[in-house]
Amino acid sequence: MLPDWVAQGLELLATLFIFAVGVAALVAAIFFVIDITQTKDAVRRNFPVVGRFRYLFQILGEFFRQYFFAMDREEMPFNRAEREWIHRAVKGHDNTIAFGSTKSLVPPGTNIFVNCAFPKLEEDIACTVPMEIGPYCKAPYKAGSIFNISAMSYGALSTPAVRALSNGAKMAGCWMNTGEGGLSPYHLEGGCDVVFQIGTAKYGVRDENGKLSDRKLKEVAAHEQVRMFEVKLSQGAKPGKGGILPGAKVTAKIAKIRGIPEGEDSISPNRHPEIDSITDLLDFIAHVREVTGKPTGFKSVIGSYGWLETLCEEIHARGIESAPDFITVDSGDGGTGAAPMPLMDNVGLVLKESLPMVSDILYKYGLDERVRLIASGKLITPSEVAWALCAGADFVNSARGFMFSLGCIQAMKCNKNTCPTGITTHDKRLQKGLNPADKAVKVANYCQNIVHEVEVIAHSCGVGEPRQLGRHHVRIVQNNGRSVPMNELCPRPEPAKREAA
Repeated sequence: MLPDWVAQGLELLATLFIFAVGVAALVAAIFFVIDITQTKDAVRRNFPVVGRFRYLFQILGEFFRQYFFAMDREEMPFNRAEREWIHRAVKGHDNTIAFGSTKSLVPPGTNIFVNCAFPKLEEDIACTVPMEIGPYCKAPYKAGSIFNISAMSYGALSTPAVRALSNGAKMAGCWMNTGEGGLSPYHLEGGCDVVFQIGTAKYGVRDENGKLSDRKLKEVAAHEQVRMFEVKLSQGAKPGKGGILPGAKVTAKIAKIRGIPEGEDSISPNRHPEIDSITDLLDFIAHVREVTGKPTGFKSVIGSYGWLETLCEEIHARGIESAPDFITVDSGDGGTGAAPMPLMDNVGLVLKESLPMVSDILYKYGLDERVRLIASGKLITPSEVAWALCAGADFVNSARGFMFSLGCIQAMKCNKNTCPTGITTHDKRLQKGLNPADKAVKVANYCQNIVHEVEVIAHSCGVGEPRQLGRHHVRIVQNNGRSVPMNELCPRPEPAKREAA
């Protein structure tokens, strides 16, 4: 015989079980009636209740693939091996691996850097040299880091995320781009160098009619930390379409910074109304540079490219000082911004093609020393950054790499207010998981490890510092499995002939 208390406990459990089964049966019956009578979903109508599991598995499948089924090099847009390298780098852990590379070196397009027989000795190695941007400005900028934080707006990013990036950028000695959402106090908090981006809606520097305000431009430029201004023509996530910030993210603070109504969707124009030609673009850049006294350039995804040659010809007609101080080339394969899939998937050239092209056009017209070239777009590991330098970039910007350094798990919720790591949400509960002080150190570690390992690649190739890398230092695997030097695939063009002044 069982003790009375055990028997009573079993009886209670049996009662609870029967009750739970009854409730489950009642709920199933309700769903059965709902599913079989509704007419909007064929699966649920034909397979009531059971059909609902299809959608549950569809949601869960995204997470199961990430953690259990996808191989280390399979995921998109960034695979587990790339993310794990960043996670080790941000923590300052040993980033060596054993037993051979898991990266296949035979797919077409793979970069293989050519080590030299006699690499640089420690005593011959030089640190990355700072580079001046905007020599004709009142306040030129001497940028210290080859690797910097790309454009991500306050509003798209949370307050603790921006604070962590600002403080981390200061520790690492790199710049931070505000994105088109305006200058917030959190960008300035850490004391880092800031690049102010002027988007098509002129957030932060707009008047009551949405047009560019010289008074506000001067107010922004008065901050010593604001080193440069970037005119955004287009971005990789959505070439030809303006920025999108859902109303749920337009808080009172963000609305004040941007100069827009609180709680309403913020949709930027698809281009600057004032810029409809090469002449307009150079005039706009000259105006911003004159008002602010600081280097001014533009950011664009490259699709058609004849306009770039026209731009170079117009620069020479006006005088070399009229050139944009830098051009940021963004890749057409997407980015951190919310965007329609047809644009993110299908519009704009990827950086692999567009970066060498823009570099060649600047070289052809003798402007490669005047106009600094910045590469942006899925460059999150040392090999990708080194490739960009070989292709002709002077600097590399990254957004998603620094998001990973903040703890991003690639949950693909950037366009919602539900980011589980607190990076792209304004939900206070979710933001609590992001400690700015801790993450700032990780941001700095990531930047410094990227630069260090790019220097390691450069030294292996026999040059003293990363910007000495050239196209002959990297080979590109072809369809037949053999690699070809990049300088043979993308030879430098002959200089353009220009009439003597």
